[in-house]
Amino acid sequence: MTGAPAVRSRPTAGVHVEEAGGHGPLLLCLHGIGSSSAAFAPQLAELSAYARVVAWDAPGYGRSADSEDPLTLDDFADTAAALIRERGTNAHVLGVSWGGVIALRLAVRHPELVASLIVADSSPGSGTEAAKATGMRQRAAELAELGPRAFAEGRGPRLVSAGAPPELVRKVVDTMAASVRLPGYAYAAESMAAADLRGELATIAAPTLVLCGDQDHVTGVEAGQAIAGAIHKTAYVIVKDAGHLANQEQPGAFNAWVLAHLRITDRIPERPAAAPDPQQEL
Repeated sequence: MTGAPAVRSRPTAGVHVEEAGGHGPLLLCLHGIGSSSAAFAPQLAELSAYARVVAWDAPGYGRSADSEDPLTLDDFADTAAALIRERGTNAHVLGVSWGGVIALRLAVRHPELVASLIVADSSPGSGTEAAKATGMRQRAAELAELGPRAFAEGRGPRLVSAGAPPELVRKVVDTMAASVRLPGYAYAAESMAAADLRGELATIAAPTLVLCGDQDHVTGVEAGQAIAGAIHKTAYVIVKDAGHLANQEQPGAFNAWVLAHLRITDRIPERPAAAPDPQQEL
């Protein structure tokens, strides 16, 4: 979007974030298990004209530091909570896939910090079924055996629809290859394998938007429906012509739904903020 503020990079207590926009409510973006803050480039570019957008590299991912100790789902949620507290406010929390599971747990553990939730292509966790939990736990061994590049080339193309442009597939693969490593990926996989949030969802009071790509064959529309059906204040949206990464594959439609949600739950401008005039700063 023309006039959107430039993205600024800064590490915070070992957690690297990409941040754009200096006004409006805080929108914290939590990526999927095979990704990083790079997955939110379309949101950083467009939504930063309306909100202060912060996207993390989860601990042990991308440019964030590795943890010396194993991390649980609660640890990831508490780290996200610390990022919000450091900014002295609450946040609208956007989580994709694994990031959505973290966002849901964050809303349970720290409800005062969560103004609303946007949960995309996610689930209540892999612990809802024994086979899913086992498969999730096996991923760390697969990464160790193949290495990040081959691991990404095998898994990345499954995350988008069959009709996704080749350049998007390459970007997804490249992002995964550059982001995942051990032991951080193993901690994330175990956090998913151990998670079954079905009993907690009804306690979430934050208004919630649930989105899912109509061609998501990773978590699928049923998992999104399970989340939406359990949370009291919720809306459920199917994103047409999108796989598991709807925010990247159909960013225009995805961002429009997020903006509509933010306008309902917070005061944001109807029009994007104007970029500063460089001549006035001289």
